[in-house]
Amino acid sequence: MKVSTLAGAIMAITLAATSAVSMAADKGHGTITFKGSIIDAPCSIAQNSQYQTVEMDQIANVALRNGGKSQLTPFKIELLGCDMGTLKSATAKFTGSPAANPKLLALKGSAKGASLAIADHTGELLDLGSESPAQTLADGNNYLLFNAYLQGDMSTSAGGGEAVAATVVPGSFETFANFTLDYQ
Repeated sequence: MKVSTLAGAIMAITLAATSAVSMAADKGHGTITFKGSIIDAPCSIAQNSQYQTVEMDQIANVALRNGGKSQLTPFKIELLGCDMGTLKSATAKFTGSPAANPKLLALKGSAKGASLAIADHTGELLDLGSESPAQTLADGNNYLLFNAYLQGDMSTSAGGGEAVAATVVPGSFETFANFTLDYQ
């Protein structure tokens, strides 16, 4: 009789403990998704370079009058763990929504009358869809260096081909550029 009473008491304690655990408050939960891709290249591209935002200065509209340009804003593409072998350098090609000047990117937003230019590390304009000059790489981690700037839009007058400056309208903007790399 004592054994069945003891067994009953143990079962009651076990049920009470299980009940308390199952009724405990949710202290938080979630799911983590890991995404990426495997590429056929001598270098990996750092995640912060693969999807980056380049913060431009607050640019005065007067700087863009008559096709004027803003100051250069540097940005980089970080390459990790390069094993260059016989390769010595890399180029980048930028594409996106072209502006009226097909060498530049169109702006989206309330700002008007300017377009975004991408330049090489020396500040020389890179035409959209054209390869940049090659930048030398070494084994290990590397950076490809570039610049961006705004340029006031110019158009051709209807009468005879004379360049006419667009009115620069202050406001916010954004634009997007895709890049592809090539190694030599």
